[in-house]
Amino acid sequence: MEQETIQVEVVYGTPNKQELLTVTLDDGIDVEQAITQSGILSIFPEIDLKINKVGIWNRAVKLNDIVSDLDRIEIYRPLIADPKEVRKRRAEQAKADGRADKVTGGRVNPLRGGNKS
Repeated sequence: MEQETIQVEVVYGTPNKQELLTVTLDDGIDVEQAITQSGILSIFPEIDLKINKVGIWNRAVKLNDIVSDLDRIEIYRPLIADPKEVRKRRAEQAKADGRADKVTGGRVNPLRGGNKS
């Protein structure tokens, strides 16, 4: 009996280089095996599957999850900044610069001026 095969995409990118590999694999393979067999680890040696999170179609998965036909396996880079902290700092700076209402945090209406006193 012939082994069934599936086709998946494995993707990874840096600010300077992106790669999308389409590979044909044996059915029943897990995410880690698919990544390894795709060859993407030789293109991006900085990928460490103990550190980098992975997902299928923008949904986080485990390395031992089974891959389905036409899945898109995504390898995510570690965050360099916490998005919540970045937004918080940006909002605080907008308030300090007078671009945001100090009470509500909303935008200042330039026709009415800043705060109502």
